Amino acid sequence: MVAQLGPQSPPAVIYPDSDGQPMADNTQQFRWITVIQGNLDWIFAQDNQVFVAGDLLWYPVEGDHKTRQAPDVMVVFGVGKGDRGSYRQWCEGNIAPQVVFEILSPGNRLGEMLKKQMFYDHYGVEEYYIYDPDRNDLNGFIRENSPQQSLTPVEEIETWVSPRLGIRFDLTEAGLNLFQPNGQPFLTYAELGKQMAIERDRAEAANQRAEEANQRAEEANQRADRLAEQLRALGIDPNQLT
Repeated sequence: MVAQLGPQSPPAVIYPDSDGQPMADNTQQFRWITVIQGNLDWIFAQDNQVFVAGDLLWYPVEGDHKTRQAPDVMVVFGVGKGDRGSYRQWCEGNIAPQVVFEILSPGNRLGEMLKKQMFYDHYGVEEYYIYDPDRNDLNGFIRENSPQQSLTPVEEIETWVSPRLGIRFDLTEAGLNLFQPNGQPFLTYAELGKQMAIERDRAEAANQRAEEANQRAEEANQRADRLAEQLRALGIDPNQLT
């Protein structure tokens, strides 16, 4: 007899964590990517439901490992922080990144950037920013009013404030400046490190002051208890003295 083979299960889809492309083509592009990613990470550090990533592959469709992009920086509201090999949208409550940034290098081609814009438009990005540091050229696109509308250009990008991020773009002839919602300028990684150290020292000093205050309060309570015991030994009810 010939054995009958049962139906074969389809092979599991593999979603690579790398597309084989470098994060940046030069130091200027890399610096801009890390500055934007680092500052956004800092801005939303206390919000556990905001995920910020740089150069992370985003797969929007389950079962399709070819439809993907790796934004230079992306921000996702409504999903938890944590390490990921890639952003698989169906594993994240089907929440698409709301904001993406692309930093251009001399190697970028117009066709490539148009393809990215079509991807971001189709898969639900709300804000898309492209900066060319060599030409000091900034473009922004926003999805207004409803998710069904397409991304449209931001007209006054030179002084634009991101609706989602609250950051301000200041484009001048000298270059692009970015500002946090509190008005502070974006910092380099070295400056962020110093700022973090200052904040850490302040927190440690505040904790130390709180511990010292608690200790003083405890010592005062102990002195009051000892005094009350002495009064009782003399036949005096300390409660009658108040």
